[in-house]
Amino acid sequence: MSIRWRSIKFSVGDYVLLKVSPWKGVVRFGKKGKLPPRFVGPFEIIEKVGPVAYRLRLPEELNGFHDTFHMSNLKKRLADPTLQVP
Repeated sequence: MSIRWRSIKFSVGDYVLLKVSPWKGVVRFGKKGKLPPRFVGPFEIIEKVGPVAYRLRLPEELNGFHDTFHMSNLKKRLADPTLQVP
């Protein structure tokens, strides 16, 4: 049995959103309430570690987290990171 991953490719310098698990009481991202976010970010890809693993530039608040993630936990950010909405 072979596993096929999505055809989405990531490159160094791309911005991605990181999928977070809704574990109760572990780490809360964003607002507290009934609907925690499914994705946090955006974070910049700084290195491709393997065929399906990427290293992200995480902020100081996430210093305790490992910085390498499998591509199944990443979602490509399609918006322009320099775009400012008033």
